[in-house]
Amino acid sequence: MKIALVGYGKMGHMLEQASLSFGHEVVATVDPFANDASCKVEAGNASSLRDAVLKNGAEGIIEFTSPSSVMQNIEALLPLKLPLVVGSTGWTDKEDQVASLAASTGGTIMRSANFSIGVNLFYKIVEEASRLVSNFEEYDVAVWEMHHNQKADSPSGTALDVARRVMAGNSSKTKIVTDAFHERPQKNELHVSSTRCGSVPGTHTVFYDSPADTIELTHTARSRLGFANGAVHALENLKKFLDEGTLAPGKLYGMSDVFPGMF
Repeated sequence: MKIALVGYGKMGHMLEQASLSFGHEVVATVDPFANDASCKVEAGNASSLRDAVLKNGAEGIIEFTSPSSVMQNIEALLPLKLPLVVGSTGWTDKEDQVASLAASTGGTIMRSANFSIGVNLFYKIVEEASRLVSNFEEYDVAVWEMHHNQKADSPSGTALDVARRVMAGNSSKTKIVTDAFHERPQKNELHVSSTRCGSVPGTHTVFYDSPADTIELTHTARSRLGFANGAVHALENLKKFLDEGTLAPGKLYGMSDVFPGMF
């Protein structure tokens, strides 16, 4: 497949490495700031972004930029009607808007807060653990995550997805709280706390705590390579399923759609 990479920072370089290792061709690396990008475009210039992707014959797009630019990029790229995989976080509150845009333009987008296969297995484990632990009222639960000090959003999209999996398994938790507590938490509140430090690729822990003991479930990323590999595999499957008619264009999809039966 001929792939265009929108965003050519650390993740963009790793996505290029992963794409090439799977036998694909990276025909464009698009970034407003990276000096080594093959296409430098002005930030927020939708027509320049579209032209950079189209003129190089891309058959699929992977977007990994930042919360401040992701919506502009999605709005620019969806009308191209190429399979679009988005790894940028910080826009979950706009998913309905993006789904409507996909429907009106006929473009197809797939998103995940975390493309790591291990993280998505972790989601399943957390949901099942929460279902089991919820049978015992003496256990409370909380989520903690840590990322590198260059990460722009807090909490991470992955941490929020972990929290949603906790709540899917434990109906007593109905509200996610990401701010500091200045009073005792309510029983229905699930605290999600964040730390930003150093070069940590990503660590997520779920604590199940009782007066007698603590159970901890942790996923620790060693590098960004797992995210990159998963994103490229997601684009492969998205294009394949669109080509064969398993998935319809003009929609917003998630990991369970492009990895059916797994997540």
